[in-house]
Amino acid sequence: MKIGNFNLEKDGTFIIAELSANHNGSLQTALDTIKAAKECGANAIKLQTYTADTLTLDCKKDDFMIDGGTLWDGKSLYELYKEAYTPWEWHEELFAYARAIDIDIFSTPFDKSAVDFLEQFNPSAYKIASFEITDYELVRYTASKGKPIIISTGIAKIDEIQDVVEICKQEGNENIVLLKCTSAYPAPLEEANLATIQNMKDLFGVKIGFSDHTLGITAPIVATTLGSQVIEKHFILDKSIGGPDCEFSLDKKEFSLMVEKIRETEKLIGKVDYSLNEKRKGQRRFSRSLYVSKDIKKGEKFTEENIKSVRPGYGLHPKYLNEILGKTARKDYKMGDRLEKNII
Repeated sequence: MKIGNFNLEKDGTFIIAELSANHNGSLQTALDTIKAAKECGANAIKLQTYTADTLTLDCKKDDFMIDGGTLWDGKSLYELYKEAYTPWEWHEELFAYARAIDIDIFSTPFDKSAVDFLEQFNPSAYKIASFEITDYELVRYTASKGKPIIISTGIAKIDEIQDVVEICKQEGNENIVLLKCTSAYPAPLEEANLATIQNMKDLFGVKIGFSDHTLGITAPIVATTLGSQVIEKHFILDKSIGGPDCEFSLDKKEFSLMVEKIRETEKLIGKVDYSLNEKRKGQRRFSRSLYVSKDIKKGEKFTEENIKSVRPGYGLHPKYLNEILGKTARKDYKMGDRLEKNII
């Protein structure tokens, strides 16, 4: 499966820098953030395409007010989304700039009109946000465009995850990535439950990744060791600019370190390999083998007193020790002589 020019089968972990609201209302900040994401080693920058009116109602009844200990308590949904959205008139310049500096770019549409709008830019993929996973018609319409579809599962029940996978396949789209996600901002480490990653692989039979809202970089590294092929993390140019997503975003230094550690983790994981390369074969000289530990005359028997398993490893394999004990020497041996296989 490929996302843009990135092949998930052989190119490693696909790392997404989530712009979200971290442009803080400035087009130049958005452009600078894309450049910084490229410099930090991200494979893609991801936008969010919505307006307050496509997401919610301009209403301050209790149902529409944010509470529950979030970063945004006291605001209405409409107020939050009006502050956080990425103006649609920016998209053409953002897409063009990202492609000019060779970093992949795509977006999360939040309704069908956003999908239609984004199609003109031919994005390499689409992302479905955790809170939109239950909007089956949005999932179906997005999947029908034939591009890889990345779906966060933060608030979904297991049957809903199965439903959206099946919906994508019904639309002829099998390029599916499910992201393990905890929809808390920031997410406590004890709620990450990264052990679910392997279970998702086994259960749903698609590519699995991780959308991270924890603080720091430990969770993405652990997720990589557990088989995540996509990592998504909020990215901010500079935390001093503030904004709705600032608290759980990584800055340039932190994001660069995350990318570095993920790439190191990929090297450490490697592949299943029991073979010995030339270097490892050479290191076998430090293993044990059978040597004469006391002078032996022709006709004497080999005993535990005159042969031993010691380093280095140029002699006979120690597994032959019991075969040799009790046999009669056919020649003289000096202490330090190797035992060879022809002795058996």
